[in-house]
Amino acid sequence: MNQVYSINRNWSNRFIPEIQRIVGAHLLSVAPDNLDMYDATDLLMMEARDLRIAARVRRPGYADAFPFDFTIRAQVPSGKETELSKIVNGKGDWMFYGHADTSGHKLASWWLIDLRAFRAGLIRQATNGHPIRCGDRTNPDGTRFKWFDIRSFPSNPPLVVASRR
Repeated sequence: MNQVYSINRNWSNRFIPEIQRIVGAHLLSVAPDNLDMYDATDLLMMEARDLRIAARVRRPGYADAFPFDFTIRAQVPSGKETELSKIVNGKGDWMFYGHADTSGHKLASWWLIDLRAFRAGLIRQATNGHPIRCGDRTNPDGTRFKWFDIRSFPSNPPLVVASRR
């Protein structure tokens, strides 16, 4: 495992418990009365299958600089498959995209993005020219990212499941 990956993974893993609390709140709903009364059911899962969730947390400062953008890794110096390739090819259901606060230990803002709606938006752009604002960024280490403006996606299906801005 490369050292840059380990450093970044260890940094982002500190947010996992907070991400679990946030995402969990959007996966459960209160059961209807009949299920509560007859089936000992108080809560229901939103979907009846496993839900694959990508998580990305940006370091402090990016939320102010790029308030409506989310980025997805598009190329790495090693040439290995990236998140963008995996997502475009149908992997993942949701993506949690958060921004660390100035302390770097809590989340200041976040979006829960429906990756099926993301893929649908890309298809609409390719087939009928729906304009999605996007571009490329490169880090000093050679990692490339594709940025997307969340406001430019079609409203149906909705891209954002939930957010705190």
